[in-house]
Amino acid sequence: MKILATLSLSLLCLTSASAKLVTETVDYADEKGTPLEGFVVYDDAISGKRPGVIVVHDWRGLTDYTHKRAAMLAQLGYIAFAADIYGKGVRPTSVPEYQKQIAIYKGDRTLYRERERAAYQAFLKQPLLDPTKIAAIGYCFGGTGVIEMAWDGLDLKGVVSFHGGLDAQPLSPGATIKPKVLALCGADDPYEKPEDMKAFEQQLKDNNVDYVIVYYGHAQHAFTDAGVDALNQPGAKYNAAADERSWHAMRGFFQDIFGA
Repeated sequence: MKILATLSLSLLCLTSASAKLVTETVDYADEKGTPLEGFVVYDDAISGKRPGVIVVHDWRGLTDYTHKRAAMLAQLGYIAFAADIYGKGVRPTSVPEYQKQIAIYKGDRTLYRERERAAYQAFLKQPLLDPTKIAAIGYCFGGTGVIEMAWDGLDLKGVVSFHGGLDAQPLSPGATIKPKVLALCGADDPYEKPEDMKAFEQQLKDNNVDYVIVYYGHAQHAFTDAGVDALNQPGAKYNAAADERSWHAMRGFFQDIFGA
């Protein structure tokens, strides 16, 4: 692995004076041999193994936003792994390209799960990771993805979906749902259909999953992303209050599942 770069000043401001966040690229591959390139972020002022969090990116792929969230997790004392779902070098830059990429994986949930499984296996090789304490979070497209990880039977303590497109999907053959689930949703999100949410919750009940679903009033899709307004996407709007409250909810959830 190689060091990507020194963190930007804005990210350094998230840390204490004694902390030094380190970002390293991770080259790995899925079971078909498709090259993938994610990255880990951790605080090297902390010694020893620590809980880890997989971050599944939104429809834009791996961006500065993904890095920002991974850095925020590292600041909290976790090692964060940003999964690459689209593939090494596949970095869309426009709305039509974003739509093209998510259509591939939403139309082929098996492929989506394969890419996430590859990220999970790559993360297990990180020497700073406590492999008994792993969670996953995801935004929008990635919020859907972390539920796919649960449906795939991965050995996670918990998953957190931020404004993900949620519905009921078949479990992978032989899989059982192991993690606790926290779904953080916008009450005014037009992409979370009531009938899909009802089916999603029923599937959680049917599989005896420990879950919490939270709705933030007046919050639309992508409410955690301060840059979404510039895309002018109907039904998607940043909401500072919901952003802060959902991050706080995630932190409490992690304290529960990790025991600290």
